[in-house]
Amino acid sequence: MFNVALIAHDKMKPEIIDFSLKYKDVLQKCKLIATGTTGQLIQEHTGLEIERLLSGPLGGDQQIGSRISCQRVDLVVFLRDPLTAQPHEPDITALLRICDVHNVPVATNRKTADILLDYLRIQIEDDDRT
Repeated sequence: MFNVALIAHDKMKPEIIDFSLKYKDVLQKCKLIATGTTGQLIQEHTGLEIERLLSGPLGGDQQIGSRISCQRVDLVVFLRDPLTAQPHEPDITALLRICDVHNVPVATNRKTADILLDYLRIQIEDDDRT
């Protein structure tokens, strides 16, 4: 089972809900973790089971980074708002760096997230056949 982390800045929350609905069939076959409000909104709109961590600014980004370091996350979808300054930008930078250090794919925009989930769908289908 793949472990997928889902994160979205406030202005991107409608986008991650739409994304989660589109890929619900794939995501329901994964263990999902998300930062606080993002996880709550996805759960409410999709019915997906999600382990909710703290809100990003309150340490949720760091919690996900810790799991990445412990090889407990396979893929990260982090829909960022590139036009709004974030007060916890150092945490965001650290999360992206830890993804690079541990070679964990991370999507920071919708198009890249679509590509990663399409790839994940293929991997899951291959696993189901064996």
